[in-house]
Amino acid sequence: MTRNLLPVAALLLGTLFLFLGNGLHSLLLPMRGTTEGYSATLLGLLGTSWASGFVLGCLTAPAIVRRAGHIRAFSIFAAILAIVALMTGIHVDPVWWVVLRAFTGFCTAGTSMIIESWLNERATNESRGAIFSLYIAITLFGVVAGQMIVPFGDTNTAVLFMVCGIVYCVAMLPTLMSTAVSPQPLKQVRLDLAGLYRNSPVSFLGILMVGIANGAYGTLAAVFGRQAGLPDADVAVMVSTVIFLGAIMQFPAGRLSDRMDRRYVLAGISAVAALAGLLIFLFEPAGKVSLLIMVGLYGAMSNALYPIAVSHANDFAAPEDFVKVSGGLLLLYGIGTIIGPTVGGPVMTMMGPYALFMITACAHIIVAAYALFRSRRRAAVPVSQRDPFPATMSNGPLMATPESLQMSPRAAQATPADPSPAETGEPDVAAGTMVREDTGDREDPARTL
Repeated sequence: MTRNLLPVAALLLGTLFLFLGNGLHSLLLPMRGTTEGYSATLLGLLGTSWASGFVLGCLTAPAIVRRAGHIRAFSIFAAILAIVALMTGIHVDPVWWVVLRAFTGFCTAGTSMIIESWLNERATNESRGAIFSLYIAITLFGVVAGQMIVPFGDTNTAVLFMVCGIVYCVAMLPTLMSTAVSPQPLKQVRLDLAGLYRNSPVSFLGILMVGIANGAYGTLAAVFGRQAGLPDADVAVMVSTVIFLGAIMQFPAGRLSDRMDRRYVLAGISAVAALAGLLIFLFEPAGKVSLLIMVGLYGAMSNALYPIAVSHANDFAAPEDFVKVSGGLLLLYGIGTIIGPTVGGPVMTMMGPYALFMITACAHIIVAAYALFRSRRRAAVPVSQRDPFPATMSNGPLMATPESLQMSPRAAQATPADPSPAETGEPDVAAGTMVREDTGDREDPARTL
């Protein structure tokens, strides 16, 4: 196990700092914006802008990486993230922030795709699951740790923005110091909405609704916490608790969905998430403990829905279509995260902060009702023919990219083995050096990250 992880240790260290910066910046902006008196409508546009940039990055970043190379492209994206973090602290202006937030989403997609493609190429079939699990754990820990920095600083000054910029710069160092050969070009996934719906109507609508709910909450949770009267420390705890409980809930939810019709599990968890949201909206709990408990219940349920919906779609997909279907659903989720804060912001402005959970409850009710409806129209895939549930997170700064799908053991099984050098007529680089096409630099393929 240790032998498999050592070659990617430096890259994983850079990943930790990258997501630490993402967690800090994503919480810092809405909290500072609330202090400045910005409306929920305007702060919701921060999430819309970020998600739009992220989706655009998933579609166009591969071309940038092919042109500049993985190492230089990663440094470019991380440098832009640092510049944006510093500029948002220097010039506090809502329109300026919305524009810059799109660059943050774009660069986050680019850096994540580079990291995931690099890890995938270094992973073997035996170590793939362990490396992917460790990668998910590091991203979760990085985001939560970044959010927990907020209580130790003053959101009314530029200091935390400077800290965020420094963290992004540190994230560059492990990759820049690496002597490893760049991985293969990034993969691009086509978005076929009609094909996705034909494959699984429940997953199609479910992913879209979950994206709307998670996008609204992920962007506006800090605004809700501030307007509900929570101090900065408690806002950070609330946001981090949702992520933490969501990660834990995936394991029992996944085991349950592996043993019964996933649509029933999807409907049940969606119903509980909707109930928690409606209770928060209707009763507006003022006590800190009761509010954190109810929001924690909501987060545990809502963050378990995405991987169940993806697993259900993959149950009906042919092995060779795994990446295409899952990647299309991922981009559909991104569309939902664009819609969520765009709708949630104005609703909170008109009806108050607790209306955020009315938005999420409506989305989850639709998921539960449609999952039950479709369970009467189409038989479930037998348990013996399903792949095991894969735990993953996709919420706000934790959105995955199409490259992460290549790390799945199912993707590796569905992909034919690469031809040998003798079959392709290319030189066998295992015994010597190779020339990188983009720079002409000679590198030793035996080196590790």
